[in-house]
Amino acid sequence: MIMTLTKDNFEEIVSRGPVVVDFWAEWCGPCRMLAPTIEELAEAYPDITFAKLNVDEYPEIASRHGVMSIPTLMFFKDGALKDTSIGVVPKGVIEKKLELIRA
Repeated sequence: MIMTLTKDNFEEIVSRGPVVVDFWAEWCGPCRMLAPTIEELAEAYPDITFAKLNVDEYPEIASRHGVMSIPTLMFFKDGALKDTSIGVVPKGVIEKKLELIRA
């Protein structure tokens, strides 16, 4: 399951263990291309929380985290940002970054 982030739950969710945040927007074609990969990874890695934040609904959160382009994936471990991925990248690249936050 992929969680939906808001201004009310963002900080709480990213502070709990390994979390991948997908910064996206409905109008973003590359975001739609990346979505099936994120869904597959969410099923394959049940120990990692996957969440989406719509940058049009919460631009202040995207800005606070320096998101300039979407899709942007941010990899958090207990609230600390460990890595970032910008654009559509292969599943294997994302899986390598997941290992950073699982350890």
